Amino acid sequence: MMERYDHRPIEAKWQRRWEAEGVFAGRDDARQDSVYVLDMFPYPSSDGLHVGHPEGYTASDIVARYLRMKGKNVLHPMGWDAFGLPAENAAIKKGVHPRIVTEQNVKNFRRQITSLGFSYDWSREINTTDPAYYKWTQWIFLKLFKMGLAYEAELPIWWCPKDKTGLANEEVVNGECERCGTKAERKQLRQWVLKITAYAERLLQGLDKLDWPESIKLLQRNWIGKSVGAEVKFVVETANTANQHESTNNDVWVFTTRPDTLFGATYLVLSPEHPLIDRITTKEQRKKVESYKLKVASKSDLERTALEKEKTGVFTGAYAVNPVNNEKIPVWIADYVLMSYGTGAIMAVPAHDERDYEFAKKFKLPIREVVTPPHPPLPRGGEGGVWTGEGTMMNSGKFDDLPSEEGRKKIVQWLEKEEKARSAVQYKLRDWVFSRQRYWGEPIPLVHCSDDGVVPVPEDQLPVLLPDVEKYEPTGTGKSPLAGIK
Repeated sequence: MMERYDHRPIEAKWQRRWEAEGVFAGRDDARQDSVYVLDMFPYPSSDGLHVGHPEGYTASDIVARYLRMKGKNVLHPMGWDAFGLPAENAAIKKGVHPRIVTEQNVKNFRRQITSLGFSYDWSREINTTDPAYYKWTQWIFLKLFKMGLAYEAELPIWWCPKDKTGLANEEVVNGECERCGTKAERKQLRQWVLKITAYAERLLQGLDKLDWPESIKLLQRNWIGKSVGAEVKFVVETANTANQHESTNNDVWVFTTRPDTLFGATYLVLSPEHPLIDRITTKEQRKKVESYKLKVASKSDLERTALEKEKTGVFTGAYAVNPVNNEKIPVWIADYVLMSYGTGAIMAVPAHDERDYEFAKKFKLPIREVVTPPHPPLPRGGEGGVWTGEGTMMNSGKFDDLPSEEGRKKIVQWLEKEEKARSAVQYKLRDWVFSRQRYWGEPIPLVHCSDDGVVPVPEDQLPVLLPDVEKYEPTGTGKSPLAGIK
């Protein structure tokens, strides 16, 4: 009898036999009782697995084996999410071409995963760097482009000067790149964008049909963030435009879900990135405004919109005309207003919005109550606090004494006749930036022609292969290294 069981030769023997006989292969011809058990494919950007990989794979493998034992036809594949920034950074760090590093890492990942005895159908193995795979990525992109769902736009993004690439908001922590700790910057870059906002309403409606926990569906609804309201036009006056109310150059459209509070708007706030700021800022305020914009540039959107943070802002020196009463109200810039949401501008109603109230108190701006609670002495607006609910309109001219819900409809109808408002729906969901600032990724299948502009590559000429180049380091300009290769 063996004193110590040596698992290695025994397990290796059976693993070889499983693969040779296709024990875990899903059947193509099955029409019923078929189940798809999918793991998140790993990034082969490190030399080997970490403990988190088998932790997740073990759970899904238990499910796959259980379903097979129940007589189900199970498709349980494995593959490699091998394109992208993690793999390229690993290659740059080692001084080895990304293709070579990726091939080495995939080979080792596969060996390690196989040694753990998971029941994968290895005949289905895919690799996102395989031209036979990314041909279909490019095909999908062309379909999106032809449908107007892929477009170019110049957008502000977070930029890591060390990694020389764009960052998601979540990758910026305390103003620094989460990966390398370098201070992140804001850059305006022209890049490709996928128009996922075109499907915002369908995404919301689809949630109603999902058998998911309500808490998860609520997270999704909040992420999509549908708001129904109106866009209202404010005209900003400067020293040059005080008598030119018809000028559209200084129009600011503000989205609001509460048009019934328009008579309580005592100041306007623009995002520090708003394109109108340079034109309307007075000479006396320009230095303060520029200094503030520079300070804001190092903050992430998550930091800027945190409810508990202290409110900051700067007066531009300009005034806007409130369309409901022709009152001139000061125009400020503040970091809690984002250019990426709505119109990049808000009307501030401090008596009926907590954030506006804190800002107004700090900078000693007027607070005017225009909706009174239905059952005083509930918390009221003005100096006594903030009322954000429905109620009866007051201090609102001919709309006084109307229920706020009725009042907001009538105010919008009134302003629409003068082309100063329009009904609108806004979503927090943003279009997805799909740029190529690095080498290691599938090329976007479009040709930039001097005569015909942007031309899609014919589908029968796909895939557009990623050229095997010697110099692949990022350029630092925001353009792919391929842009400089003839």
